[in-house]
Amino acid sequence: MNERYGISPLDQQHLLFDADDTLWENNVHFERAFDSFVAYLNHESLSVAEIRAILDDIERATLISHGYGARGFSHTLRETFRHITGTRDEAQLATVEALGLRLLDLEIELIADVRRTLEALRPHHDLFLVTKGHLDEQRRKIERSGVADLFDATIVTEEKRVDTYRETVATLDLEPARTWMIGNSPKSDILPAMEAGINAIFIPHEMTWHMEHVEFAHNPAWSGRLVELGGFTELTSLFRHRDAMGEARERRPAT
Repeated sequence: MNERYGISPLDQQHLLFDADDTLWENNVHFERAFDSFVAYLNHESLSVAEIRAILDDIERATLISHGYGARGFSHTLRETFRHITGTRDEAQLATVEALGLRLLDLEIELIADVRRTLEALRPHHDLFLVTKGHLDEQRRKIERSGVADLFDATIVTEEKRVDTYRETVATLDLEPARTWMIGNSPKSDILPAMEAGINAIFIPHEMTWHMEHVEFAHNPAWSGRLVELGGFTELTSLFRHRDAMGEARERRPAT
């Protein structure tokens, strides 16, 4: 493994993976739905940035009542359209809502070489999926992703907080020093994981939702290690194969 980060080739690691915009494309579809919303709204005076600001305010409230995902987003679009136009026309509101609901039926598009990378890691490490969002929506995406079989367990949570990671480590009986959260969101994947006392790997994605962006730097008080990679496939270098060092360990059955 990568000696630069103090990981020896013989160490079995516990790897926690985010899903949306880490394993598969996600936010790009929400952005396209927003573009369609702006086009349908066709407002004569509000700029796109102003429309976005209104939508963001409504979405913050929606997240509390409806959570993350396409259904919550469709409600946000509906309420934003109603707020801006003042309309009560149910046909128009249903059309707007459908812009978000259609995201439920999109094909899952894995990020390049995700499956190949997971297959290379799986014989040597514990792989877990830790994702946030609407339970049914996330489970459906996981089932359709084509990579569900590569994980030892999956966890779907409404939000990712410090306690989420502490509970995950305790529930799965993981050693914090050998546990890594891998994801694209500083807000949800990196900061709370580091605060929880585990390691984190930041893999930026150009389409990460703007509400997940926060400035961060390594805090000397954190006991874990923080690594930034340029892409998902670099994980195979960081957690180097042990093919030349004997048979891979016996794996736990996937659940």
